[in-house]
Amino acid sequence: MNKQSLFIVLFLFFIAVGCENEVNQGQASPLNKTEFRSKKVVYQVFTRLFGNTNTTNKPWGTIEENGVGKFGDFTDKALKEIKDLGVTHIWYTGVPHHAVIRDYTTYGILNDDPDVVKGRAGSPYAVKDYYNVNPDLAENPENRLEEFKALIARSHAVGLKVIIDIVPNHVARNYKGLNNPKGVLDFGATDDKTVTYHVNNNFYYNPSQAFKVPVWQDGYLPLGGEKHPLADGEFNEVPAKWTGNGSRLSQPNMNDWYETVKINYGVSPDGKKDFDTLPEGFENEDYKTHFKFWQDKTVPDSWVKFKDITHYWIAMGVDGFRYDMAEMVPVEFWSFMNSSIKMKNPDAFLLAEVYNPKLYRAYIKKGKMDYLYDKVQLYDTIKNIMQGRGKTDNIPPIQEDLKDIEHEMLHFLENHDEQRIASPDFAGHANKGKPAMVVSATISTSPTMIYFGQEVGEDSSEQAGFGTPTRTSIFDYVGVPAHQRWVNNKQFDGGLLTDQEKTLRDFYKRLLNFTITSSALAGEYQDIHLYNRKHTEGYTDKLLSFVRWSATEKLIVVSNFDVDNTYSFSLKIPKNIIDTWHFDKSNYKVEDQLYQQFSTDLIVDEDFATLNITLNALESFILKVQ
Repeated sequence: MNKQSLFIVLFLFFIAVGCENEVNQGQASPLNKTEFRSKKVVYQVFTRLFGNTNTTNKPWGTIEENGVGKFGDFTDKALKEIKDLGVTHIWYTGVPHHAVIRDYTTYGILNDDPDVVKGRAGSPYAVKDYYNVNPDLAENPENRLEEFKALIARSHAVGLKVIIDIVPNHVARNYKGLNNPKGVLDFGATDDKTVTYHVNNNFYYNPSQAFKVPVWQDGYLPLGGEKHPLADGEFNEVPAKWTGNGSRLSQPNMNDWYETVKINYGVSPDGKKDFDTLPEGFENEDYKTHFKFWQDKTVPDSWVKFKDITHYWIAMGVDGFRYDMAEMVPVEFWSFMNSSIKMKNPDAFLLAEVYNPKLYRAYIKKGKMDYLYDKVQLYDTIKNIMQGRGKTDNIPPIQEDLKDIEHEMLHFLENHDEQRIASPDFAGHANKGKPAMVVSATISTSPTMIYFGQEVGEDSSEQAGFGTPTRTSIFDYVGVPAHQRWVNNKQFDGGLLTDQEKTLRDFYKRLLNFTITSSALAGEYQDIHLYNRKHTEGYTDKLLSFVRWSATEKLIVVSNFDVDNTYSFSLKIPKNIIDTWHFDKSNYKVEDQLYQQFSTDLIVDEDFATLNITLNALESFILKVQ
């Protein structure tokens, strides 16, 4: 779901961060002294769209009209191509069974009401049964869980780790677990619905009030106005539950997350926490200590339910989770659940949405998250630069601010919530993402994430139904045209791509594969941009440069974000870096690692080193010192 309104205020703070100070020019200051094995790359794929070859794209179209992808579309060939792109982890978005407007009553599944479902295919963040998978994704819906297990096995066989979504903040209004393990009760099954709140209620209630469907605005009607027996402006829910985004109204607004209900984690309506809190200093303790802390504590029922859900998927072979809107759930719960997951699988990959920078360190250190989105700082800043409204001078202060947690801040330029780079409301052309991608993927030790179709310049111009173009629809059945040209009738060979799309995919493949094999990118960082802004003629705020290094590899990264102009300049490397690298007063050969078509000399003098560079519009070099 779209969360843009949560980000605007947060972003303004970081634009105000001073850029006049040169960052750490007196000494080379590593961001994190821990050695990491290598960078990780996550490929987010919207599962029901990946293998769909239907190009009709009728707004609000049915499966029969617009088609749908299946688990089986991820063939050995498809998965190998994803792996060879330079990917280590694959995030299958939309796997848990969510609300969907399609009749599966033959399989014992209750129909969903269009009045509380967004789109026809439904939001993957309105889960209605956590112990099974979306029947749309299976060739045989009765066998859908086995088909997903087979996909996990195929993914592992090519060397990909598997991530799925878990959404602890809310569930679908029509939640009904049909596949609960023995002894597991549904959410709300034992709730006392006569009270607004009880610590062990799974939901919050408005006693004696009935839920009312939102008043539709701006001409919106469920299913675009198509007649449907359940689309009658009513949904039976008595008493009314609070809505997923926290709205307490029995009739939420259309812009609320009305298709979902808020989960109660033992936080009363006035904000009181009815559970134990972590002792002071526990942010410095490891997951084993956190796990031990909770063993003799009584926790709210919702905590146990979601812990059991994650353990179910871990036991099935899932390697990690992406947590939706994690900051809307108490950090103590994350300590409880994530530590229990790590006890099952110490290498589990735990990624979360947290958009308030003041909470980053708490959710990483206390909540035991592995990674958070770097959205309101790096992503928003780079987006502004790509749109011609920002300066690269704003990037080094972000890295300085996050230096103690840089490894945990996952970088991306696209995901299902964000606009496509090539869409007119973002950059208007996929090539504008090239320098941004180089910077995003190489500036820190953190993982990189790309969204399927990004690597071929998908622009998301289709009107799918619910919502508007610029983002690939997560609510409707739709084809993804540029991606479909790569799929090439399920040959997965790019046979229908244009030359420009092939060139773009080759760029991503070169870049991502370099990042996962470079020891320097798992090592140290220092900004040299602000130094060159002060000391280098012709070096502008459309350029960015920094250095990365390990004991065995030394890199100089320089990018040109300017769409129109070529820049020639003599890039300077400060003396403290030359000293750290133990370079003598001599010449060292440097060569670009992306295309191996540019090389020059790094000339080391007494006070600094220089290298002469000419960067074309939107060009980047990753220069390795020989």
